[in-house]
Amino acid sequence: MKIIVQHKGGELSFDCGSREPILYAGLRQGVALPFECATGTCGTCRARVMTGQVEIRWKEAPGGARLKPEKGDILMCQTWPRSDCTVRVPSELTSMNDAWPALRRGVVRNIRRLTADVAQFDLHLSTPMTFHAGQFVVLETPHVSGGRAYSMVNFAPALDRLAFLLKRKPGGRFSRWFFDEIAGEPEVQVFGPLGRAIFRPEERRNIICVAGGSGIAGMMSILESAIRAEHFHAHIGSVFFGVRTLADTFYLEELSRYAAASRGNLEITVALSDEAPATPLQADFPILKFAQGMIHEVAAKVLAERDRNALIYVAGPPIMVDSTLRALITRGVPVRDIRYDKFA
Repeated sequence: MKIIVQHKGGELSFDCGSREPILYAGLRQGVALPFECATGTCGTCRARVMTGQVEIRWKEAPGGARLKPEKGDILMCQTWPRSDCTVRVPSELTSMNDAWPALRRGVVRNIRRLTADVAQFDLHLSTPMTFHAGQFVVLETPHVSGGRAYSMVNFAPALDRLAFLLKRKPGGRFSRWFFDEIAGEPEVQVFGPLGRAIFRPEERRNIICVAGGSGIAGMMSILESAIRAEHFHAHIGSVFFGVRTLADTFYLEELSRYAAASRGNLEITVALSDEAPATPLQADFPILKFAQGMIHEVAAKVLAERDRNALIYVAGPPIMVDSTLRALITRGVPVRDIRYDKFA
C-alpha cells in the first residue's frame, strides 16, 4: 500500500505492507513519524485518516483515549492499511539521521532469574543490530496479542545478541507468558532500534541516571557505552537505582565494576524505599552508596547540590518517572537536559 502523510511542512510518502503498522513502515524507511512507546500506550503517534481504508489492531489501546474515531483519528502504531491511504499528522516531519529501525526475528535464550519477579534474557537476532545506548525495541510473540517495549541492557557495535530485563507485572499478559508458560527457545518478532533517550559520548556532557526497578536496563547500556568510550576519564556521572527492599536488588556486582572502572568519576547510589540498607550489604559492595527513601526524593536531594551541566536520564514505572520529572523541573533543571522514553 502507498501511504501519503500530510504534515505542517508538506507531504511525505512510503510503502506499507498489509499487515504492517503504518508507524513501523514509515520509520523503517527513514520517515521521522512522531512516536514514543510504539506500542499503543502513549498516544504520541496519533494521526487522522483523510482517505483510504484501515484496520485498527487494538481498539482499546490506552493511547487512543483522546482520539475521535468518528473523524478518522488513529494511532499509527496500531493501524494496518487496507488500501492506499492519506493520513495527516499535527507536526512537521523530517528524514531520520540515525540508523533506521527494521524488523528482525529473535530467539529467546539464557533466561536467568535475578529476583523473584525480575529476569534477564538474551535475544539472538536473525541479523545484527546497531543502536545507541539507551534505545529500546518492540517485541511481539504469537502467544500474546500486541507488542511490548524493552530497553537493551548491553551495548556494543553491531550486536547479534541483545540482553533484556523483564519484570513480572500483575495482570501483565506478556510477563505471565514469559514467567509461567514459556517453553524451549521461542521465536519473537523484533522491531527497532527505537527511542530518543540516548547517550552519545561525543556530546561531552556529565551524565546522571535515575532508574526505578527494571528501568535500570537502559542505564546499564549507557554505562557500558560510557566505559567503552572512556567517558569518565574527563566527565563525571551519577546513578540512582531505586528498588523496594534488599531482596529486590540486582546488578550490584555489575554496577560496582562500572564504578571501579570510572577512575572515581562515577558515583552510584542504591535507594531502598521500604527498608533501611543492611550493614552487610554495604560491606559487600563498598564502592556503592546506599540510602533509604523514594528514588526521586533521594536523587533530587543530591542533584540540588550538583553541577547543572549534565544530561539526566530517567526510566522506570510511570509513577516514578512522573515524580522524578516533577522533582527535577521544580528544582530548576531545564527540560532540554532531561531524556526519557514514555512506555506507558
